[in-house]
Amino acid sequence: MKILFLTQYYPPEIGAPQNRLHELAVRLKSKGIDIEVLTAFPNYPKMEIFEAYKKNKIPKEEIDGITVYRSWIYVSKSKSIISRLLNYFSFVWSSYWKGRKLGNFDYLLVESPPLFLGYSAIALSKKLNSKLIFNVSDLWPESAEKLGLVTNKSLLNLAYKLEKKCYQHAALITGQTQGIVDDIKNRFPNKKVAWLPNGVDVSFYDPQKIEDSSFRNTHGFKADDLIFFYGGILGYAQGLEIIMEVAKQVEEYPTVQFVIQGSGPEKDKLVALNHEYKLKNVHFHEPVPKVEMPGILKAIDVALVPLKKLDLFKGAIPSKIFEALAMKKPLLLGVDGEARKHFIDKAKSGLYYTPEDLSSLKQQVLYFLNEPEERKKMGENAREYVADNFDRNKIAQGLYDELQNM
Repeated sequence: MKILFLTQYYPPEIGAPQNRLHELAVRLKSKGIDIEVLTAFPNYPKMEIFEAYKKNKIPKEEIDGITVYRSWIYVSKSKSIISRLLNYFSFVWSSYWKGRKLGNFDYLLVESPPLFLGYSAIALSKKLNSKLIFNVSDLWPESAEKLGLVTNKSLLNLAYKLEKKCYQHAALITGQTQGIVDDIKNRFPNKKVAWLPNGVDVSFYDPQKIEDSSFRNTHGFKADDLIFFYGGILGYAQGLEIIMEVAKQVEEYPTVQFVIQGSGPEKDKLVALNHEYKLKNVHFHEPVPKVEMPGILKAIDVALVPLKKLDLFKGAIPSKIFEALAMKKPLLLGVDGEARKHFIDKAKSGLYYTPEDLSSLKQQVLYFLNEPEERKKMGENAREYVADNFDRNKIAQGLYDELQNM
């Protein structure tokens, strides 16, 4: 069996889809499936082609035994809608012309968003005689519309028509959360839809294998500091301003510290707000390679996971959750719905606060401060739950079995 992964995002870039797709590819290859990847020249998150890949260098390489082909993409640091669309459609165009030369595959698995890549995926699946697997990690354009990121009605109508077209052409639709799966099943009851969740490599994120980290000493934290950690994209959906607001309200507790690690469109705004409030308990750190994350997670105390209060996010499970739980770190979760059901109600691996509710967040921050034994107990629950339910090996096996039955 041969499968071509088509995705705009892939290592050596750092990010949730990059890690998730590569980990899936490696595990499917270990089961005897011939996996190849067609992706863009790496540029995320700084929107600049990585130095080693500039001038179309390394158009083909091997990463952990996976053959990776790269095609051209337009990148710009501009945040305008025109630049974003050029970014998406340049890869749609170049990926088709690159991919049509790769030979036949049994399946083509495309990652959405960006939804526009569906144009290339549909055309390539026909050209390469492949059955299309449409993997949905975010319900776009619905999420873009409800977040107010796209307001043009004509553009939204085109996007919804493309979404429908992609689903209709797919032999299998996979959704990253059960909420996504249920939404697609309700709208397209005649399509085959399967749950393909994100997860974690529990052997890599294993606190027993990680020596004590130098993270605290390097960044000037004290041994008794209680570090609340957010790591990931600094985007619109996360509503990270609430971290500044709660940090301002708990300044009287000097051991309570907040770390925001990552990059994204909201970073400048957050840094400016931090300066305005003159906060000494909020610290911004740059993204780091995956290999450094287990050590960082071992050094922090609580993983803080916020999202804005939208019904859309009741089906969301932010990927940053899994690594923290595997490292026995409790959650402070500002996400209602599916994530709350799994990790708070079932796993007992953290506390929930009402999204965008400052008083609720402050209350839970102080609970963690005053209940160190509860923090430890939640951390133990956390690893046990993700190992049982979100182990990447088990997830890959589930997709493998699905493909064998198609």
